[in-house]
Amino acid sequence: MKRQAALNWKSGLFAALLACVLGACNQEQDNLNRYIAEVKARPSAPIPPIPPVRTYTPYVYDGLAGRDPFRASTSEGADETAPGTKGKGPQPDLQRTREYLERFELDTLTMVGTFTKESSYWVLIQDPDSVVHRVSIGNYMGKNHGKIAQIKPNAVDLSEFIADGVGGWLVRPVSLAIGEKRK
Repeated sequence: MKRQAALNWKSGLFAALLACVLGACNQEQDNLNRYIAEVKARPSAPIPPIPPVRTYTPYVYDGLAGRDPFRASTSEGADETAPGTKGKGPQPDLQRTREYLERFELDTLTMVGTFTKESSYWVLIQDPDSVVHRVSIGNYMGKNHGKIAQIKPNAVDLSEFIADGVGGWLVRPVSLAIGEKRK
């Protein structure tokens, strides 16, 4: 009998607790419904008009009057040699024996250090096979006839010859910094 009374008391407590929880949910539902009604009662703001479409003005290409896009600009060294001037201006020595580091693209070579011996400056260059080479001013590296012009503590400056496509050559200064591959 006591067991039955305890069971009834527990189920009564559960029912009361359930009623409180459902009452709270009902109150939250009322708050939500009240908020929705308030939002619907607000006056709507006018939608701004669509901006006018700008008219396209076509560009008329006058191909013969403009600059030739296939000729070098002055920023690439065109002032040093004019394109199409075969035999005039700076040219690489194509008869000389090519050096070992000229078989690699310049962007695959990495400068790893410098040192001096007596009054000579040397730079250490690592090739793609991780072999370190010692070169100095006047040596060549890279596939574009890059001649070492100056060695600095953190960089090496080269002068490359780039074919302009019409028989002439352009001189382009290039720098390779320590620990970085040229991009």
